[in-house]
Amino acid sequence: MRTSPSSSAQQARQGIAHRLREIRLDAGMTARAVAQMAGWHESKASKIEHGRTFPSEADIRAWCAACRAEDQATELIAAARAADLMYVEWKRLQRTGLRQLQLSKIKMYEQVRHFRVYCSNVVPGLFQTAAYAEALLSSIATFREAPNDVAEAVAARVARARFLHEGDHRFAVLVEEWVLRSRVGDAEVMAGQLGHLLAIMSLPSVSVGIIPQSAERSMWPVEAFNIFDDALVQVELLTAEINVSQPSEIAQYVRGFNQLAELAVYGAVARQLIASAIAELA
Repeated sequence: MRTSPSSSAQQARQGIAHRLREIRLDAGMTARAVAQMAGWHESKASKIEHGRTFPSEADIRAWCAACRAEDQATELIAAARAADLMYVEWKRLQRTGLRQLQLSKIKMYEQVRHFRVYCSNVVPGLFQTAAYAEALLSSIATFREAPNDVAEAVAARVARARFLHEGDHRFAVLVEEWVLRSRVGDAEVMAGQLGHLLAIMSLPSVSVGIIPQSAERSMWPVEAFNIFDDALVQVELLTAEINVSQPSEIAQYVRGFNQLAELAVYGAVARQLIASAIAELA
């Protein structure tokens, strides 16, 4: 079992382990007997129900068959798939390239009503220009040694921007001021991106906050995260994407977003920070 930094993922996996143990106890069997009937090494069943090994779908079917509980296999497999998606390494998500990952997000943006995003490193994907996205995704593809379908991935990412103009979505964006000065691409690319950010600020569905470098921090800079309504949080680490669905954890991210929002400036002051960053490019 991969070690996950998300307690949601850990608890979901542990819940499956506990359920398998209950099935075994209900059948009046020992862990050794389950392993023998499934054709495993005798320690495997113990490792599964103590959470040290995450069962495959075949393992779950074999366990339920050994305990004469085949009717419970389908539900457990669905739960295992959901748990497995809570912590997903980028190399797994991007093994066929970057385009498919961009396309997989469309339904989420289509359905969300209140989208909140905090980025401490780059301009959020939904608000990127094609040139900025190309520069960023090219570096990501190189670093992660993913198949190079950057042009198609850029087109898919930029196409998501249509949700800024249609439907009853609301978008709240928070970025650190240094994002405005961290060059992704050359000066021309950055100037175009910052100008695009200024244009986006005029949209009635969008709120853009910039956290000044001079702000006295009551909330420290953290990893980038997206909040989809109050139902899901996606956190972007260097190696993996974490999907948080546990209400108590979502509440912490909402609280963190709100505290970061209190540090930000908006409107004319935010525009001035962006304009200053554009001027420095000259």
